[in-house]
Amino acid sequence: MSAPNNINDIFANQSLLPIIQADTISEGIAVAGAMEQAGLSVVEVVLRNEQALALAAEIKKSFPNLVLGVGTVYNTKLLDQALNAGADFIVTPAVTPNLTKALLKCGKPILPGVGGLSDIASLLEHGVTEMKLFPAEIVGGVGLLKAVSSLFTEASFCPTGGITPANQSTYLAQANVFAVGGTWMVPKEAVKNKEWDLITKACKEAIAAC
Repeated sequence: MSAPNNINDIFANQSLLPIIQADTISEGIAVAGAMEQAGLSVVEVVLRNEQALALAAEIKKSFPNLVLGVGTVYNTKLLDQALNAGADFIVTPAVTPNLTKALLKCGKPILPGVGGLSDIASLLEHGVTEMKLFPAEIVGGVGLLKAVSSLFTEASFCPTGGITPANQSTYLAQANVFAVGGTWMVPKEAVKNKEWDLITKACKEAIAAC
């Protein structure tokens, strides 16, 4: 599969950003396999434990047809590590001037995180129009998205943080939302019990709700 050129290409056929956060590399590989089995083609590995970078690299090697995002990239060191791990696109929880500058030069599609109006305006100044709203439910959720839709007409969002089966459809119904992200399609008990088929089922249900 050829590398995607931008965020719109990545999410052209999928409006979910399923997050993989595993305690071991083997668990993460099994979760990625369950996601692919469900028909998902885009996944994100978050850098929240010491084996996450190795997991990202292993997923890239084991599942060449998956488009791999690497997230929780909040500084330039993590950005370099994510790129070295084989990330197809970069996801951040927030932005800083230094990180934004590095993101724009990294050569990969980016999905930078915003939590308010200043973040959105700053990224728009740099020509970035696709953003991650995080943590979505805490910073205003659907109400914020509705409020900024007429203010920042060119901006579109992937809300993450607090997205559940109960509110997934409400978020996706917003005109300025192109995808939603989260971990709800990876039940913790299923991972604990190595019931990978239950993860595939949950992913299929999330896809069907889009």
